[in-house]
Amino acid sequence: MTGKEDTMNVLGFILGGVLAVVSIAIIVVIILQEGNQQGLGVVTGAADSYFSKNKARSIDAFLSRWTKVFAAVFVIFVIALNVLTFFKVL
Repeated sequence: MTGKEDTMNVLGFILGGVLAVVSIAIIVVIILQEGNQQGLGVVTGAADSYFSKNKARSIDAFLSRWTKVFAAVFVIFVIALNVLTFFKVL
């Protein structure tokens, strides 16, 4: 192997590793989000305070924002890897 081929293999491993980390991050952020179970506390008798409702909304907004960011990064890396593979750079 030449030095150029070694460099391209290393680049492929780095991009693949970043793609794996972003994939795991998407999974974790999605799992941390709450489902849409509005009004379920009335059935079970649990009463939510005003503070707990707003806290949940802010956490859900935070997780929703990061889900979008990780999804965009994931799509960009998948397209980049496919383009680099198509042009035989990797």
